[in-house]
Amino acid sequence: MPEKLFDVTALGELLIDFTENGLSGQGNTLFEANPGGAPCNVLAMLKKLGRSCAFVGKVGEDLFGRLLHDVASEAGICMDHLIFDRDARTTLAFVKTFENGDRDFSFYRSPGADMMLREDELPLDVISGSRVFHFGTLSMTHEGVRKATCKAIDAARAGGALISFDPNLRPPLWTSLDEAKRQVEYGLTRCDVLKIADNELEFMTGQTEFDRGAALLRGRYPNIKLFNVTAGAEGSYSYYEDKRVFVPACKLGGTIETTGAGDTFCACVLNFVLERGLEGLTEADLTEMLRFANTAAYLVTTRKGAIRSMPERAEVEALL
Repeated sequence: MPEKLFDVTALGELLIDFTENGLSGQGNTLFEANPGGAPCNVLAMLKKLGRSCAFVGKVGEDLFGRLLHDVASEAGICMDHLIFDRDARTTLAFVKTFENGDRDFSFYRSPGADMMLREDELPLDVISGSRVFHFGTLSMTHEGVRKATCKAIDAARAGGALISFDPNLRPPLWTSLDEAKRQVEYGLTRCDVLKIADNELEFMTGQTEFDRGAALLRGRYPNIKLFNVTAGAEGSYSYYEDKRVFVPACKLGGTIETTGAGDTFCACVLNFVLERGLEGLTEADLTEMLRFANTAAYLVTTRKGAIRSMPERAEVEALL
């Protein structure tokens, strides 16, 4: 097999997360503009782990779009295939953070530039020339970008890439939750590695018990070789062949917000897969994978934002 261009290429949204940052002298809420977007967050953590990464997507030709390009480039991500749209603005998300670190989102995306990516704009050589292709469902909320995402998945598969999927369900961005479920189902039929959150597992199966929900989806989608469930402050689960491993979350206090935690977890899993492959994994391997991923995700919750908040490998290892 010829040498691959990148370890991981991701496609999807790149946006600004406006997160609360105290009050002004007049008592008004202050918001901090944090560069983010789940697929690029994943790449930012992978870069911290020494991986070569490329991003495919679209932002507005505006202040925020240029900021996102510059921040991701500074993180070491190849941004040669980021497209600037003159007509649509960069997507914005305002994030309300609760005392337990959970969040509520208000999106400004009607339309957002990330929705406008077209099939004919895809760098198919880059996508097919990557070891892993990663995507979520925010690039499947509207027909045009959905077609582009599906074409990218097919190109990645044809090139021999592993397919990684994180549903990253954001109900306000869907015209119908039935449509959201259909698109999550599509992603589940295509992926080799899955990261799914506890609320998304319940959304897809109606089950609140993780083992039962995972068994239902694994039965429907036998193509998923490595099936991981994140359960927030509880920890995470990994299902592989006949193995099931649970590792508790790192609970050392200091959590500010959970933005980027799932993306950090996902990146650590992909790094593990790039190191070890998907064959012959043991329970000890899965435990090692989850311990590292949980710890990295915890560190991100002690900081604001995502792309600029990813921990170094040495920080994770020191905490472990």
